[in-house]
Amino acid sequence: MTAVPETLPENRYGRSADQRADRKLKIIGSVLGVVLLGVVGWIGYDYVTGQGISAEVIKRQVVSDQRVDIHLEVRKDKDAKGYCTLRAQHEDGSDVARKDFRFDERTDRIDRVLSLRTTARATSVELLGCTTDGGASR
Repeated sequence: MTAVPETLPENRYGRSADQRADRKLKIIGSVLGVVLLGVVGWIGYDYVTGQGISAEVIKRQVVSDQRVDIHLEVRKDKDAKGYCTLRAQHEDGSDVARKDFRFDERTDRIDRVLSLRTTARATSVELLGCTTDGGASR
């Protein structure tokens, strides 16, 4: 007595539909993986090169109930122009001042002491961000 094989002989009837579907899924997955890597790389490159301005508050001094002085340091490209937004807050968290400070100097570093007029005594000062006229923000 001879045993009858349970499966069809290989390559006798061509590829099965499952094998063709598996191949298509592998190709589609590879293409999507390459596209995803490209997008992540582009976002990372744009983030690193798009940082046209870097700024920080060095120190602050509350002068009175209506004024706070802020020492702001801005590092940027020589030709970059833009502004930084600062805000001062009262101890209860409410805003007592908010102002944009413009810079147009053709230097790569700006150290400036700025005065903010407040509506009440400020207990904290925060740099909200800086933006170049070209649109790069921090």
